[in-house]
Amino acid sequence: MFPFHSCWRAGLLFLLLVITARESWQAEEKTCDLVGEKGRESERELAVLKRLAPLFNKSFESTVGQGSETYMYIFRVCREAGNHSSGAGLVQINKSNGKETVVGRINETHIFNGSNWIMLIYKGGDEYDNHCGREQRRAVVMISCNRHTLADNFNPVSEERGKVQDCFYLFEMDSSLACSPEVSHLSVGSVLLITSASLIAVYIIGGFLYQRLVVGAKGIEQFPHLAFWQDVGNLIADGCDFVCRSKPRNVPTTYRGVGDDQLGEDSEERDDHLLPM
Repeated sequence: MFPFHSCWRAGLLFLLLVITARESWQAEEKTCDLVGEKGRESERELAVLKRLAPLFNKSFESTVGQGSETYMYIFRVCREAGNHSSGAGLVQINKSNGKETVVGRINETHIFNGSNWIMLIYKGGDEYDNHCGREQRRAVVMISCNRHTLADNFNPVSEERGKVQDCFYLFEMDSSLACSPEVSHLSVGSVLLITSASLIAVYIIGGFLYQRLVVGAKGIEQFPHLAFWQDVGNLIADGCDFVCRSKPRNVPTTYRGVGDDQLGEDSEERDDHLLPM
């Protein structure tokens, strides 16, 4: 009797553990599975995917069309979208009848980037009915750099389904996460200006300390090479005078008659102060 009850209780406990583990596994939200063997994904793709981590908990929607041809698109980055998504990362919902179509799934993700953009591709969507050789749908999301927003302006651009294969839905979105890090580059002029200003500051401060502490100068005499800088103005004036003079330096004085009205006082009167008193 007792062994039967023990086995029954052990079996019930095991069943509860299985149910709990299953519910926990289902509650865990799925994430992107990059195309390729597990554990051998591209390191570059993993790095780009890590950059988009701040968008994992966000959902983006956009509605296009009119009347019976009105569709709403729901997109999430590496998370399931829609009501019955079954791993869908981007779904299309027909507003007239509520039909949900999976455009791309996160378990077939391909991602790459450039200097100011990121391309996110979800493959493995629902099959086309009469287009593209009945292949599976594919969503291509072009994320462009916009430093003023974390994520915004999610919009469908076009659907390419006129080909026999490799059809896709194209979407666009803005995000600062697609921007390359800002690097400050100084021009040659800026470098020269900073260098010159630094040298001048070192010259003035070092000269001031030398004049004050070593030479023992006071007041304005503490300025380094004071005599030279005081004479710079005269040197500049002489240079300008030499370059800009409009007539030759040694010009003979022209003769000009002198009238009585131009004569000053008499020479005898001018010499009176030289005579002894």
